[in-house]
Amino acid sequence: MTLAIGDPAPEFTAETDGGEKIQLTDFRGKNVVLYFYPRDNTPGCTIESCDFRDAISGFQDRNTVVLGVSPDSVQSHDKFKAKYKLPFPLISDANHAIAKAYGTWREKSMMGKNYMGIVRSTFVIGTDGKIAAAYDKVKVRGHISKVLNSL
Repeated sequence: MTLAIGDPAPEFTAETDGGEKIQLTDFRGKNVVLYFYPRDNTPGCTIESCDFRDAISGFQDRNTVVLGVSPDSVQSHDKFKAKYKLPFPLISDANHAIAKAYGTWREKSMMGKNYMGIVRSTFVIGTDGKIAAAYDKVKVRGHISKVLNSL
């Protein structure tokens, strides 16, 4: 990752599930957990999203909003959010602009084949708009408790 703790979080405007437009600045004054995941409805991504869902009151108690980001379409996010009753916005980053700004769009390798994709990562952005914590190459199990403890 190229972002470090204390760096200003890259600003963005994006479309979320339901077709709503949001900006990072909409959440100034709150902490923001911005988690990047590869794809809707895949095993690890579903577990991670449901873990954030199940812990949402802990985040809300800490003046924190959760935002999920993947390259999936708004329509895919609509179905994923409804299926798992996710209580937070899912951002469609189809052109990878947000992932590139946060350094999560990188070369990956699977079975000897290299390709570009999202490296599962989470950023905690403080109320001042700066990176307060960053997690790269996230392992899903136990991740949410680490993020909660960082707030």
